[in-house]
Amino acid sequence: MMLQRVTRYSIVCFLSAMPLLAQQQAASKPGTIEQRIARDDPSKYSHLSAVHDGAGSMDFRVMLGTDAVEPNLIFFHRGVIMPKSGIGEHFHNKCEEMFIILDGEAEFTIDGRTSLLKGPVGVPDRIGHAHAIYNPTDKPLQWLNINVGLSKVYDTFNLGDPRLNVQLDPIPQFVSFRLDKALLKPVTGMDNGSGTVQYRRALQPAVFFTSWSYVDHLILPPRSSVGPKAKSDMAEAYFVISGEGDISLGSEKAKIHAGDVIPVKLNESRTLSNAGTEPLELLIIGVAKDMDAKNALLAKPANAR
Repeated sequence: MMLQRVTRYSIVCFLSAMPLLAQQQAASKPGTIEQRIARDDPSKYSHLSAVHDGAGSMDFRVMLGTDAVEPNLIFFHRGVIMPKSGIGEHFHNKCEEMFIILDGEAEFTIDGRTSLLKGPVGVPDRIGHAHAIYNPTDKPLQWLNINVGLSKVYDTFNLGDPRLNVQLDPIPQFVSFRLDKALLKPVTGMDNGSGTVQYRRALQPAVFFTSWSYVDHLILPPRSSVGPKAKSDMAEAYFVISGEGDISLGSEKAKIHAGDVIPVKLNESRTLSNAGTEPLELLIIGVAKDMDAKNALLAKPANAR
């Protein structure tokens, strides 16, 4: 029987997954909007090596943990994968994970099948499947990692495979999506907002086996807004890809900038607005409060919000 080596990354993930009761107590604390928004700050990154028995090293930070929202979002990670470095192949049997690169290109692996994909691109790893990522280039890669579980508990099993010098499939044999602006569609007055925004549901709820419900891509042109709207059955995490703007959560308002991650809880009214001169681009992760809520979303037309 192969013994699994525990990496520093696994330890960080384990520590980020508080017991469910403690998470519920933490989620009930109001906190100011500034306390809740995770601002990108490379000085707070940790430097890790041999992540899940992978090659080389990466810089890494937990942006959101289990206390960020009520549903089973376990974490939202931000980091940089160094050249000729990666995350070794490993399984998740109780949670689902998604690697995203915002620039460059990387070799993504699902269940031992590997393809070279150009960013910005994301690849979800569903329950019971194995995944890995490797940066074969000479430049660092900007990287995101989102994890949603059957509960708030993170699990992993390493295969001891760094996925080096492997055969590449020209057509990926797994689910993937590109953050391609050309695929966005205009939506006027979105969620009671003003102006016309550009929107796409990049991954539908049927992609995931957990309560993870969607991945959305949204661009707010100058002088447009989305909301106010509250969702009783869905929590969200917003990642600002580019630009800057404002977000209101309830009665509070804050400036948001590229690299920020903003959690939105159940029943929390949120408004996004762009009063600037450049587009505000966001990635949105939706996690239902339970499987009944997700199944209700599945019954709605595609792209329903």
